[in-house]
Amino acid sequence: MDTDWTHIFQEKAAEYAQGDNWTLQFNKRIVPDHPNSGWEQYIRNTFGRFRCSRCNRTWPSNLVKVVFHMRLNNRTHQGTIKVRRMRQNCKKCISAPMETPVIDSENLDILMESLLKNIRKKFYNEDFGPVSRRHVGVDVKSPHEPVTVRAAWLEFVIWM
Repeated sequence: MDTDWTHIFQEKAAEYAQGDNWTLQFNKRIVPDHPNSGWEQYIRNTFGRFRCSRCNRTWPSNLVKVVFHMRLNNRTHQGTIKVRRMRQNCKKCISAPMETPVIDSENLDILMESLLKNIRKKFYNEDFGPVSRRHVGVDVKSPHEPVTVRAAWLEFVIWM
């Protein structure tokens, strides 16, 4: 799953290399709104799906927060992006573990495109205006719950 992120990012980044080499690293320890000194931050919501490892219940969320901390070493031309997918827990299980979201390829593509635009703004002073592609989600009755459990299960089965 993480290799999909890296592959899509590298594929899109190759178009805008500008002589720098950027790498994507997953890091569960980065904290939203607290990048280390010299690092820039980008936070984006997207759509994802979760599965409880305890009861196997699934649920969609249009509010999956993804946090990116990034920096560019101008001397070595090496850019580093740390990424953290914020997790959610099952609302049905007592003491449910936090689960990592699965983000489909269409939304992953939109997320990587937005990340690269953000990098180009912050590190290469490019201006794109306020335009950004919105993630593709589903109708839910609350941010983390499906309209009906059956509908969400059918969507999850079809999605897999």
